[in-house]
Amino acid sequence: MKKIVFLIFAVLIVSSCEDKKKENETVTTKNKDTTTVSIPESIKKKLNKEKFKDTLDQVVSLTNETLEEFLHEYGNNNPERFVTLETSQGNIKLELYTTTPIHRAHFIYLIKNGYLNTTVFHRVVKDFIIQGGNSDRIETSRMRSKMGEYTLPPEIKYKHNRGALASAKEYRDNPDDRSAPFEFYIVQSAEGAHHLNPNYTVFGKVISGMAVVDKIANLKTDEGDWPLYNVFINAVIND
Repeated sequence: MKKIVFLIFAVLIVSSCEDKKKENETVTTKNKDTTTVSIPESIKKKLNKEKFKDTLDQVVSLTNETLEEFLHEYGNNNPERFVTLETSQGNIKLELYTTTPIHRAHFIYLIKNGYLNTTVFHRVVKDFIIQGGNSDRIETSRMRSKMGEYTLPPEIKYKHNRGALASAKEYRDNPDDRSAPFEFYIVQSAEGAHHLNPNYTVFGKVISGMAVVDKIANLKTDEGDWPLYNVFINAVIND
């Protein structure tokens, strides 16, 4: 009889331990599911898939009607002006103009939300420009979809001298010269690209790394001016 009672008691203890183990396992799994990865203010590494998922939660879907109010407020809260584009060819340091506040704020917005780190220099024309802000990666497409369909109002004040940083734009059916929100270019030509002055917004300039711009401009490309080897962008805010 004592043996039977002992066996029943032992079974109950084992069963209790198993229940606690399962309960602990469930809690652990739940914690893993609900844990989020904090995004650093200056993203120093290319986004991996987990960071990209978290980045989407930071993005606001904008329209032409809402973006100016949003970017003015965003610019007031994010006053940074100096940025480094890290690439396999070297680093390019940029200064963004405070006198083009919408474009400056938007460029910082793209960087802080990790968009530029999904992109490459996708158009390279020697003795003209190098253009970045796009790629054929699914991350880039998803980010664009999440951010919304909009264009930036023009802030045309500066000339296209060598080293100028400017926004690309759709040239068809765009009488107001509104800028494309995601793509930018740097003037590489020694003579500048002054035929673009009246219609494109220059919002910054290269202050260090023009030799890197020249190096990228000299890369071999396909028929669409896309470099044969991708030049990935890792954008870092310096202040």
